[in-house]
Amino acid sequence: MFTKWIYRYEQTLTLVAFIAIVAGILIRIFLKDIAVIGDALLIFATAIAMLPIGLRAIQALRFKMFSIELLISIAVIGALFIGEFIEAAVVTFLFLFGSYLEKKTLERTRRSIQSLTELSPEEALIKQADGSRTLVSIEEVSRGDRIILTAGSRVPVDGHIIEGEGTFNEASITGESVPLTKCQQDTLYSSTILESGYVEMIADKIGEDTAFAKIIDLIEEAQETKSNTERFLDRFAKWYTPAVIVLAAIVGLITWNLHLAITFLVIACPGALIIGAPVSSVAGIGNGAKHGALIKGSDIMETLAHIDVMVFDKTGTLTKGQPELLRVQTYNNPPHDLLGLIGTLEQTSEHHLAHAITSYAEQHHVLTDYVVESTTPIKGKGIAGQVDHQQLIVGNRALMQDHHIDISQAEQDALYEEQTGHTLVFAAINGKLAAVLSIKDEVREDAKQAIDLMKQHGVKRTIMLTGDNAHTARVIAEQLDIDEVEAGLLPEDKTAYVKQLQNQGYHVAMAGDGINDAPAIATADIGLAMGDGGTDISMETADIVLMADRLKQYAHAFLLAKATHRNIKQNIWIAMLTVFALLIGVLLGGVNLAIGMFIHEASVLVVIFNAMRLIKFKIKGEDLNETTQTTIRNPDMPYLYQEN
Repeated sequence: MFTKWIYRYEQTLTLVAFIAIVAGILIRIFLKDIAVIGDALLIFATAIAMLPIGLRAIQALRFKMFSIELLISIAVIGALFIGEFIEAAVVTFLFLFGSYLEKKTLERTRRSIQSLTELSPEEALIKQADGSRTLVSIEEVSRGDRIILTAGSRVPVDGHIIEGEGTFNEASITGESVPLTKCQQDTLYSSTILESGYVEMIADKIGEDTAFAKIIDLIEEAQETKSNTERFLDRFAKWYTPAVIVLAAIVGLITWNLHLAITFLVIACPGALIIGAPVSSVAGIGNGAKHGALIKGSDIMETLAHIDVMVFDKTGTLTKGQPELLRVQTYNNPPHDLLGLIGTLEQTSEHHLAHAITSYAEQHHVLTDYVVESTTPIKGKGIAGQVDHQQLIVGNRALMQDHHIDISQAEQDALYEEQTGHTLVFAAINGKLAAVLSIKDEVREDAKQAIDLMKQHGVKRTIMLTGDNAHTARVIAEQLDIDEVEAGLLPEDKTAYVKQLQNQGYHVAMAGDGINDAPAIATADIGLAMGDGGTDISMETADIVLMADRLKQYAHAFLLAKATHRNIKQNIWIAMLTVFALLIGVLLGGVNLAIGMFIHEASVLVVIFNAMRLIKFKIKGEDLNETTQTTIRNPDMPYLYQEN
């Protein structure tokens, strides 16, 4: 009970100590006849200020830890013993006041993270079955509830629109402040804001299952992790503090100067050294979260700063992951319902190219009531199956070769399509080539600028790994100035390639969509996933998640990691140089106990303020918010369905 009271009123105790110190010093200077009262006030101030300091020292000793508070306690007791009442009182006050300032400034470093948690919605407007509206707390929302959103409303849970249209600000999720227009069937995320319009949505994910809740959990977990530097400093401090006590005792025994010994204790306090790395890491992680890059810990931040090889998947990472079917070239007199048959089979696949084919088939109403009699997905190659008594094989060249399908008659057309940067899907019916489907996926607008920036800041090699054909991959690589291309790879091939790079001594980062590339992402030193608003697989697999699917966030995270690493080094040097300078000052007789304490606390604040610069970190020299469109060199060809 007493301990809680002390900590609760610590600021009040600090103020009382300050008043007593000022009164005591004034009495000693101007009322020397009653100087004893001044001394009593100084001793009282020391005792008051020592309450929280001494309690922390005792609590640390219970866990066999030598804390900074223990050093201060020993020094203050020594100062009182030799009659240095002013120095004893001033040291305790400065320590408490410095701790108060540290707490307040550290709160600012965490404010960018705390501001995110404050965006969490608290209420939802539910539309009942009879049409009435009920305002309920967020805890009362259930899956399947129909929720009404009006202009200015904050989306309470994750779900999808079933009625209406509106413009949404998704900055809390993606870091992007540009509003997005959404309509029926579009996904909505908790904490985002409906800026204009009227929308009714169905709740799909609630509570801790929402993307926003997962983001907050990730950030909170990230703050608790420690980098190698932080762990080293913790181990160092564990031995450093008792070593200081021993050295101070040796100084006292050699010089028989107790004042010098206790001054040594104060100036050697490792406060700035211990706090320098964690405060920089917290500020860096907060900045990343604010810009839509979730970095899952200080250890990941430290590793990212040393990355020298960037590996990228193509589809969904360097490209937008929204492929469109542009052209179908037919061969060998295929059935008139060819696209319907292919589209029906592809409906059983989750591959992004399958989605492009089925979307086109749906738009042109060629899907009818075909019966899928069998289906066999073939990893990294395509799909085979029987639809309406027709045997279909749909996939890449390798799949055609595996099934001995002759595609020689399509080689010239295929080469032309690939040289324009298109991805090809071959389709065979009953053992004969029936069609070649040309699919385009646009390059991300900010990809080249992001890659160029990372290459300018320490990335030695950029590599594209893709399951696509070599011609298409090279076209994309040339547009983005990517150094190397490996095409026609299966997921296990990508993993093996990443391991090969690591065995060569490189520090490798792998960026992918978090699904097909999950093994390679998990293998790399740093795994990065395009978050797509926070999909489960990307959050679980990767070390870094880009919430807006923008590569500019990757560049920001990489440069932020380097800035954070530099900042930690700066803080360590500030702390070490301060202690070194104070030691010289003590040996030369120019630093007493109070001055040493003042400079020590000042160095801690300098370290914190230096780390706080990371809160406002942004990429210099390049404005990635204004990206130029990167397009395929050849103009898009209109859809053609023609016989060869």
